[in-house]
Amino acid sequence: MTILEFVPADRMDIAQRDASGFAQPRNIGVVLSNLGTPDGTDYWSMRRYLAEFLSDRRVIETPRLLWFFVLNFLILTTRPRRKGKDYATIWNRERDESPLKTITRSQAKKLQESLQDRRSNNGRAKVIVEWGMRYGNPSLEAAIERLSAQGCDRILFVPLYPQYSAATSATACDSIFEILSSMRNQPCLRVAPPYYEDDFYIEEIARSVTTRLAQIDFEPEVTVVSYHGMPMETRAKGDPYYSHCKRTTELLGRRLRLSPDRLIMTFQSRFGGAEWLKPYTDEAIKDLASRGIKRVAVLTPGFSADCLETIEEIGGENAEYFFAAGGEAFARIDCLNDSDGGMRVIDAIVRRELSGWL
Repeated sequence: MTILEFVPADRMDIAQRDASGFAQPRNIGVVLSNLGTPDGTDYWSMRRYLAEFLSDRRVIETPRLLWFFVLNFLILTTRPRRKGKDYATIWNRERDESPLKTITRSQAKKLQESLQDRRSNNGRAKVIVEWGMRYGNPSLEAAIERLSAQGCDRILFVPLYPQYSAATSATACDSIFEILSSMRNQPCLRVAPPYYEDDFYIEEIARSVTTRLAQIDFEPEVTVVSYHGMPMETRAKGDPYYSHCKRTTELLGRRLRLSPDRLIMTFQSRFGGAEWLKPYTDEAIKDLASRGIKRVAVLTPGFSADCLETIEEIGGENAEYFFAAGGEAFARIDCLNDSDGGMRVIDAIVRRELSGWL
């Protein structure tokens, strides 16, 4: 008589066997993802990047035929050179790459170091961290391929956008799902949710503000909380981005004990002629100076890493607007980046979302 023994799931050997029959641990992968970056500041590098980015239907919802002509015959003939010059002002020349790529690589490396001693619940598999960009290089596809090659049958995907938007979080997920759709042996996938109101995120943003203000020689009369803009139409269609930004700002105001007139929410980086989420950062900055506000600080908590929009647009362009309109002191507060505080946020998200696998 054959006796069948039931083995509980937590005691099962979840190793897999390769073609030779040897057991291989089924590892856990983590993919950190950000928006993207051009490979260089030259015209063709910028054109490739902008073409990929602006061809995404999640980003641009204009009718396809109309947008094809606008993109290819207007935008991609002039914008690559202009944006290339902007990128050149912030380019990491030592590594020949954008700051966003430098910072995201470092975030992944530091997260790997933090998780290097962690093992799955069978005590054998390890956690492997990779990183990739939604647009440009290194690609998300390459990150998934590297994890699959290392035996990862479970993957946690972490879009590094605190506030959800279809044009950021959703399109990143679209890309991952498309990659998996071409795989015969798909890994199990988890996606980390937005973290716009999580205590650890609010705490570290507030800490970064307090630390930065202690380093400068003036006290801001107004602190501007600037988020990347989105067309107003996206809010009307049900995108929660605006409400997420508002919630983050409210929680920061409470944590920093700043009244609504001293901590204001604005939106930057608008593009094209359509109406975008308001108030606009550049107009708000000019208005503050025209009303006699002499000292301001600007933070960008919607970005997990400093990039063109934070370094050049806020620290350069908007600072110039403020001084030209009569302002006297301007401070840009860095993103959390790969700082200790920034890594505490990423580490907390990853450990929480890996619950049950670790």
